[in-house]
Amino acid sequence: MALSNSLNVLDFVVNKGHGVKGLAELGLKTLPKQYIQPPEERFDPGVADQGQHGSIPLIDMSRSDDLEIAEAICNAAQKWGFFQIVNHGVPVRVLEDVKDATHAFFGLPAEEKQKYSKEHSVTNNVRYGTSFTPEVEKALEWKDYLSLFFVSKDEAASYWPPVCRNQALEYMKSSEIIVKKLFKILMNGLNLREFDETIESTLMGSMRVNFNYYPKCPNPELTVGVGRHSDVSTLTVLLQDDIGGLYVRNTETMEWIHVAPVNGSLVINIGDALQIMSNGKYKSVEHRVSAHGSRNRISVPIFVNPKPSDIIGPLPEVVQNGENSLYKHVLYSDYVKHFFRKSHDGKATIEFAKA
Repeated sequence: MALSNSLNVLDFVVNKGHGVKGLAELGLKTLPKQYIQPPEERFDPGVADQGQHGSIPLIDMSRSDDLEIAEAICNAAQKWGFFQIVNHGVPVRVLEDVKDATHAFFGLPAEEKQKYSKEHSVTNNVRYGTSFTPEVEKALEWKDYLSLFFVSKDEAASYWPPVCRNQALEYMKSSEIIVKKLFKILMNGLNLREFDETIESTLMGSMRVNFNYYPKCPNPELTVGVGRHSDVSTLTVLLQDDIGGLYVRNTETMEWIHVAPVNGSLVINIGDALQIMSNGKYKSVEHRVSAHGSRNRISVPIFVNPKPSDIIGPLPEVVQNGENSLYKHVLYSDYVKHFFRKSHDGKATIEFAKA
């Protein structure tokens, strides 16, 4: 197939639903120009930091009631915005099943996956797509995804792809206990005396699970799997496979630190919503994903969010002693829309909520 002009590439990848996976499977020897990132956005995984200047904290949750574990979590949320957890209580079988389900979905024929695209999906809560926001990006990202926003079990049963529905639901349900535990610890670190239904509803009022697929790439040094960004969630729970490729910005040295996969672990990161609610005490940090030259990679994040209709701003308990509010109160759905109407641009989205 001739892929010499942008119309053909975009038509094949986006409109016909083949995604980057379909493009990679054509046996390309060189990267199509639409995916070549500007020099400042590229990074050579051979040059990028592999952790010799530190790595994100690894925290054992089997002793989660210990004060030192709570301290480690709050410190990680303040300094790194990221940490990995082991012994978190989500069964290994659930994690393996959802990884298998990710491969199963992306293994479907293009016409089957295309049923869930923006143009064909019967609900906005189920979306198959590629890159981030192709219509506004100057350079596309080397990634396909399936995004599932949870409304109810009934809606999931009706509209989520059967090949991965049950595995996604079980992964989300199994993660809820550890997410609540982490929120209780983090709220305690902000001197919130009570973790009641109101604050729980604001922190985790809605959940979205994404299945991400990063096909092997002919010129990984010229592109990215995901560009520089911070999440708009309160908290993100990420399941990596064993390949790696997630890089986190060290806010002190500004180096990119590779988050090496740890078997059975989950990566936790603070999102913009929690940075806003904590008045900047907890940091939502830039991260990005490299493309891989020889293997297909997957990841499965759960984005834990406020409800779209929630107003978010610094929590009263955080600013009650006269501390200036760094952020104004914004409708959460407005914040999310602002994020999705532009390409990835580091931490720029947070400016939308600056006081």
